[in-house]
Amino acid sequence: MPHIAIPIPASPGKQEIEIEMTINGVQQQVHYRVELFYWSECEMPQVNRVECIRGILNEYDQEWMLYLIGEPNEDFIPIIFVKKDEWAEQRKITHPQAV
Repeated sequence: MPHIAIPIPASPGKQEIEIEMTINGVQQQVHYRVELFYWSECEMPQVNRVECIRGILNEYDQEWMLYLIGEPNEDFIPIIFVKKDEWAEQRKITHPQAV
């Protein structure tokens, strides 16, 4: 699937991103959520960051699904989620043969 990159400023907490697009005359709307998860807030020891990420994903709001895990730094890891129902609808439009 082709991608368009849009820079989002890194700020604390979550950022709700709503994208409306028209592709070949079909209008679509998709909500993304970008969150920065700080290692210092993780219950797991800092040595085991994979377990920290696994815990974040397992406990996350079930209306959202993982879209992308960003590049971590020493302080945090950015994780992008997408609304499940909208993503499923977008997939039907962009990949009708896969449904």
